[in-house]
Amino acid sequence: MKLLLIDDEEKLVLHLQKGLRQAGYSVDVALSAAAGLEQAAVGGYDLILLDLMLPGTTGFDVLRTLRAFGLEAPVMILSALNQSRHVVEGLDLGAVDYLRKPFELDELLARIRTVQRSQAGSRLAVWRVGDLTMDLATRQVSRANKPINLTPREYQLLEQLMRQAGRVISKAHLTEKVWESDFDRGSNVVEVHVHQLRKKIDRGFSVPLLETVVGVGYRLKGTLEIK
Repeated sequence: MKLLLIDDEEKLVLHLQKGLRQAGYSVDVALSAAAGLEQAAVGGYDLILLDLMLPGTTGFDVLRTLRAFGLEAPVMILSALNQSRHVVEGLDLGAVDYLRKPFELDELLARIRTVQRSQAGSRLAVWRVGDLTMDLATRQVSRANKPINLTPREYQLLEQLMRQAGRVISKAHLTEKVWESDFDRGSNVVEVHVHQLRKKIDRGFSVPLLETVVGVGYRLKGTLEIK
């Protein structure tokens, strides 16, 4: 799930970005309304987290502009404005939720999962490659109906591999999509995580799915089916 956080409180932004990434989400940040609108127009986000008190404008105006431009990504408002009239205005403008500051990260994550389940309910939600399945709504992974417990990073890796099943994905691509800027390019962290993922999805099965293409990258053998 790809998120855009629009908020000018840099300390809070860094805290949320770190927590959301650790939970397995891809997070971009905009510290102003203008930057947020520009990124929203091209980013293809699954959810926008929007502060209301932004320099020179309000989050309400940002939300109005998003909808005027036909950008339909769900918006969750995060704000210290906690009067009922603010909540009502935000929801009436089309926000899917309104979370009052200060809040705990766990509550934000729970609300994001609610939005995710809601989105999945109206879209294709289960991916399958061979007997390996990933439920995008519940984030549950299984093979031959056997549950597989993945860390957030392993889940993100598998998501990228399943998304392009049958194709070789380079280490550079995985680095960009899964680790973003939080990555030492001289390390072997990708190899380590792929090794752990392979043990979880292939060990005990006669047909291995995850293969290394030496000098090129990694491939999940099979074809993606969505239902």
